[in-house]
Amino acid sequence: MLGVEQNFGGYLGSLQARIDTDLQALIDTLPSHIRGPLTERDDIYELLEVVLDLGREPEARFLSESFVIGPDEVTEEDIQNVIDNLGQFGEDNRAGIERTLHRISAIRNRWGKVVGLTLRVGRAVYGTIRIIEDLVLSGRSVLLLGKPGVGKTTMLREVARVLADDAHKRVVIVDTSNEIAGDGDIPHPGIGRARRMQVPSPALQHAVMIEAVENHMPEVIVIDEIGTEADADAARTIAERGVQLVATAHGNTLDNLVMNPTLSDLVGGVQTVTLGDIEARRRGTQKSVRERRAPPTFDILVEIQGWDQVVVHDDVAEVVDRMLRGYPISPNIRTVDGSGLIHRSRGQTKMPSIFGNDGNSIRRQDLRLEPEPMPEEPFIDEPPQKVTHILPYGVNKGRLIQAVESTRAPVEVVADISHADLLLTTKNFYRRRTQALKTAEQKGKPVYVLRKNTLAQIEQFVKAITRKQAEDGRAEEKYSAAIEEAEVAISRIDEGEQQVDLNPQGSYVRHLQHKIADKYGMSSSSAGSEPERRVVIYRR
Repeated sequence: MLGVEQNFGGYLGSLQARIDTDLQALIDTLPSHIRGPLTERDDIYELLEVVLDLGREPEARFLSESFVIGPDEVTEEDIQNVIDNLGQFGEDNRAGIERTLHRISAIRNRWGKVVGLTLRVGRAVYGTIRIIEDLVLSGRSVLLLGKPGVGKTTMLREVARVLADDAHKRVVIVDTSNEIAGDGDIPHPGIGRARRMQVPSPALQHAVMIEAVENHMPEVIVIDEIGTEADADAARTIAERGVQLVATAHGNTLDNLVMNPTLSDLVGGVQTVTLGDIEARRRGTQKSVRERRAPPTFDILVEIQGWDQVVVHDDVAEVVDRMLRGYPISPNIRTVDGSGLIHRSRGQTKMPSIFGNDGNSIRRQDLRLEPEPMPEEPFIDEPPQKVTHILPYGVNKGRLIQAVESTRAPVEVVADISHADLLLTTKNFYRRRTQALKTAEQKGKPVYVLRKNTLAQIEQFVKAITRKQAEDGRAEEKYSAAIEEAEVAISRIDEGEQQVDLNPQGSYVRHLQHKIADKYGMSSSSAGSEPERRVVIYRR
């Protein structure tokens, strides 16, 4: 049986095995009448947060749903019992539990009395930065953007650990809300050997950032939520001293950041300049235009869209310049599939509608001159993908068809196992071991198992199976081209050349090329260093 948890869910499952939640410590702070019904749930380890509001029923929020824990309203005594089990609340109305990553936020009335609590589960998830690990290890400064709850802080914590433990760099975390390294004086092991500096007040974050550089000689500084102009100025000062920065900021996309007057300095800032008549005619614009004011503080910007997908702008200066001139941009999209393979592609070239040469929105056809050439490689149309025929068994057929239509995947839903490439079922149906499942396995048809019969789960499966097919097709094409290149090189040597250097390839492709050389009686060796390592073929 090939289950989703082995294929599509395999990577997520491996991450789940390395998630540190200290969940019991959070549950123990709750009153018994709330704790009891909560711990009875089978999916307790998917808990995101518990909400306690005075005079309302307590609520628990999970990945897939929210539910009312019990019929009894939350009392002042319930809230006080929780507070008594916590550390002190800071100026940002946040508290924690010693040596854990959980965050408890308070809602106060006008006199300062706590009338509501949000108990958010903190998790150290190991392996979450594989999708951007090469960017982090490059030594360049990286800024992470994303909506609340998408995993910015979790990723930032793992960045600190990888840089400190794997790259052996001196890493200092400026931990304003104790969210990265947890509450208390001893930091959570999730940050590895990175050092943590606590901040007495959010308003002093910029001062602690500068103190970290001046007093502790870091090679890398990690900061969560750069949110003020003072923070942005401190970040620029740190970058100018040659220290690598990895940070998060408010905003979902680069567009948001450029238009934010407080934080736009992180990507170089924006200023309005007046062009001369000749230059304005050459550009095909009005005389007043927007331009980047200074070099950006961060070299790379990553828009986090989910645990399995990010959008990377790997040259912030170039991208901001193109946006301000109204030229199209083509970001680098990275996704990770169920087996942990990372796929990279160029996003469709698009023109940001909020920017223009005259400081206002413009249309592409308003430009009288062609834009500068795109720095990225040209797009290459991929061959059409093979259609996958899926037989749903115990899976809602209507939802499957809806998922196929919404994702535009090359998938066809069939009603006969003889015409199917695979069978899709759910956990409950698979446990029954019915004749239909036995027939599918006897015919050699893969059986994929969903944990839940929900539209979100079905859509994730359809996307995963589509990505896998696309990757298989591209890999086969790449291997064929590499083998052909080796065979052509051997022909050139037969015609008199002493040796031929092949194009740089990955380790597996180089292995194939070495085997081809040996097959034709030639010698071969690898030369150069990654990522430019290549095979050299010559006579024996």
